[in-house]
Amino acid sequence: MTTNAALIRANTAEVLDSDPASVITLLLDPEHTGGALTANRTLLKHGTDGAPPHLHTRSGELFFVLDGALELLVGDELHTLHRGDTLFVPPNTPHAFAPADGRDADFLVVITPGKPRFDYYRLLDQVHRGEATWQQVGETQDRYDNHYVDSRVWADRRSALQHGDR
Repeated sequence: MTTNAALIRANTAEVLDSDPASVITLLLDPEHTGGALTANRTLLKHGTDGAPPHLHTRSGELFFVLDGALELLVGDELHTLHRGDTLFVPPNTPHAFAPADGRDADFLVVITPGKPRFDYYRLLDQVHRGEATWQQVGETQDRYDNHYVDSRVWADRRSALQHGDR
């Protein structure tokens, strides 16, 4: 029996590390999975802002924590995930994520169905190298189904962290 399995060896995966506080390892994009999913491994070091509130209109997003602790906003609720915890965010649900206070977060992200996103992550890497702007990232919301939204809960969380209230 022949399969169309996709194998990505660790030593051949593309690693985006222009931001010293955030490392994204590109694993699978729809071209590898027949459109089934997109996957990456992300390491966010403590103190980084993480991903701002956003939603995906056509895909859900799964988070699996490999090590450390990850704080996630889902709708208006905050959740802290620890090693081995899994959370799925359905389509059209505002969410954001960052390492939990004082911790790093190493986690797997799986977006399904897949939407080509490798170029989105590469664009973020270009921003950190000074080769692109945040405005250019904002202009890609429809292309990458990554729509930024406001969240009072996430803004209050950031404010509390900055003022040492947490």
